[in-house]
Amino acid sequence: MKIGLIADTHGNLEGWQQANEIVLGGADIIVHCGDVLYHGPKFSPVAGYDPAGLAEAINQTPVPVLIARGNADSDVDQLVLEVPLHQPYLFAQLEGVRLLATHGHLLGLNELVKLAQKWQVDYLLTAHTHVSVVEQFGELIHINPGTTTYPLAEDESRQRRTCGVIVDGRVTLFDLDTGARYLSHQI
Repeated sequence: MKIGLIADTHGNLEGWQQANEIVLGGADIIVHCGDVLYHGPKFSPVAGYDPAGLAEAINQTPVPVLIARGNADSDVDQLVLEVPLHQPYLFAQLEGVRLLATHGHLLGLNELVKLAQKWQVDYLLTAHTHVSVVEQFGELIHINPGTTTYPLAEDESRQRRTCGVIVDGRVTLFDLDTGARYLSHQI
């Protein structure tokens, strides 16, 4: 099973399309960790900013798209998206793999890790920081797929537009500007 991972698209249709071409194509399911359509007051719209077009692209995606509602997602966004925005958590079990997705703005990582471990989750998926991460806490793998739009890492070498996949227990994040693998982790 190929699980696509994406977050913090912020209305960037071109970023969504690029992610699908480079990484998400062929996924059996896509999990979006929130901040789907709106760019928010902190950011200026980027080239490719087209929230209505992005909503339509998500609605036309031929595989299920599961979305954890982010702090920039609103009831108005839900009016144009045909899939529900789950809040505060999205919990899914796919072929025996347990996923817990949340945007990550309501609880700190330590609290989320404890909750995920309590629920015997395999993968904790978060976003919000716009910084891609793959780290392990015991048996739990925490993944932040980063952003397709506004990289915010303090370290310039980590300022990348990214998204990722989980395939057969291997997590791989990709740099959307180069198409190269950026981070990888095998259970």
